[in-house]
Amino acid sequence: MTPRKTVLILGATSDIARATARRHGARGDALILAGRNPIRLAEEAADLRLRFGVPVEVHHLDVLQPEGFTAFVDGLPVLPDIVISAVGLLGDQAAAERTPDLAERIIRSNFTGPAAVLALFADAMAARGAGVLVGISSVAGDRGRAANYVYGSAKAGFTAYLSGLRGRMAQHGVRVVTIRPGFVRTRMTEGRKLPPLLTAAPDEVARAILRAETGGRTDVYVRPIWRLIMMVIRSLPEPLFRRIPA
Repeated sequence: MTPRKTVLILGATSDIARATARRHGARGDALILAGRNPIRLAEEAADLRLRFGVPVEVHHLDVLQPEGFTAFVDGLPVLPDIVISAVGLLGDQAAAERTPDLAERIIRSNFTGPAAVLALFADAMAARGAGVLVGISSVAGDRGRAANYVYGSAKAGFTAYLSGLRGRMAQHGVRVVTIRPGFVRTRMTEGRKLPPLLTAAPDEVARAILRAETGGRTDVYVRPIWRLIMMVIRSLPEPLFRRIPA
């Protein structure tokens, strides 16, 4: 079977990334999985090959080590048709307030690291005249809240970056997509009480990603209700917004 597309997933061991890889595998796409944990990457690659019979490669990438980004891109077997950044670190807000190194790590993991990697692929895709870049951001970046403003500010930066990159790449045939999942039932949120109406499953996010890759909106709230909610939250006067429970 000849693969339909070659898809690179950065941060490929997260629940959303795994669901997205399976959706692409079921479609017959060749997959390249990148991340920091070689054991988990190898396990996921073996599972995908067995499930779908598609080619799957694994590559090491640490978004906290920008000195390795160029070698990472140059070391890939081909320039992917689609690159999906599922990299992220929620971190602990209280700890980040006390520990500048942790705050910096959260910002680099969610914004500057993924943005720098995507910039390299954007240039290469622009030269080719085709490609899709997908960044998973967050509704937390729509307005800073006391409960998670370090993470939220990083996602706000990533959202703005993707928006600007989308404008720049529009004339080069490269589609740039922003995905804002809202609450997601993952290993990270296990045990937390989440509102069902606002909470997506990883596969729901994956399906939204695949739809956005080929057409429709390029700035996607996985559950449309989030667009209305965040519109209201952004419009609240600051004194009223601060009274909302964190």
